[in-house]
Amino acid sequence: MLDYTVEDGVARIVLNRPQVLNVFDDELGGLLRDRVAEAGADSEARCIVITGAGRAFSAGEDLAALAERYEAGRPPDLGQILTQRYNPLIKELRAAPKPVVAGLNGVAAGAGASLALACDLRIASERASLSFPFAKVGLVPDSGATWFLTRMLGTARAWELALSGRSVSSAEALELGLVQEVVAADELEARLRVVAAELAHGPTTAQALTKGLIEAAVSHTLDEQLEAEALAQEVAGGTQDHLEGVRAFFSKRTPKFEGR
Repeated sequence: MLDYTVEDGVARIVLNRPQVLNVFDDELGGLLRDRVAEAGADSEARCIVITGAGRAFSAGEDLAALAERYEAGRPPDLGQILTQRYNPLIKELRAAPKPVVAGLNGVAAGAGASLALACDLRIASERASLSFPFAKVGLVPDSGATWFLTRMLGTARAWELALSGRSVSSAEALELGLVQEVVAADELEARLRVVAAELAHGPTTAQALTKGLIEAAVSHTLDEQLEAEALAQEVAGGTQDHLEGVRAFFSKRTPKFEGR
């Protein structure tokens, strides 16, 4: 259902329900949240990669598992599902004190697309797509979709994608800025390894502080953000990684950060 490994500073999480496009049920949602929290607290993991097995990243909620309730006219309490399963997962991802990279190997739809947007970086296979098809079943975008889409794309484009529910190809996602890079399908794993290795060997304290600053910037005034940057820079400036970075700069060599 979910594979988790830590190797060479990279925590790798693979959603592994390929027969149902890696859709979420209570078990998978809970496992993913726990593994993200575990990776976030693990000093050996300096970068987190999330991807999917098979031809999908994740197609969102497992509606088939709820079919009997719908057919009986007893729809589930979707607000409760969000509160108990998805919202804690999205919050855990945003709170992770290290870079989180989504490897979009295929379809990312509904909550699966929201999960992708909650990651810090998204590298997509040319076969990948993103969609928020909630309106097609009479629902609203959730799991942070309206928050991420509005901040990434602006109100007008967020409206269009949310109301149409249409699929966005990897090429269009790159053009819109929803993903940072698109690669050939057979090159995705290799590219993920390269990017993850670079991030895993970065200055971890500075990375965590930078993530926090960017998160805060959407609600801060300029004065508040300037103050937050000064406080964060004071912390970063006291790390061994900062000293190593400066020494490497003067020696014209590549720095060797140790996360201290």
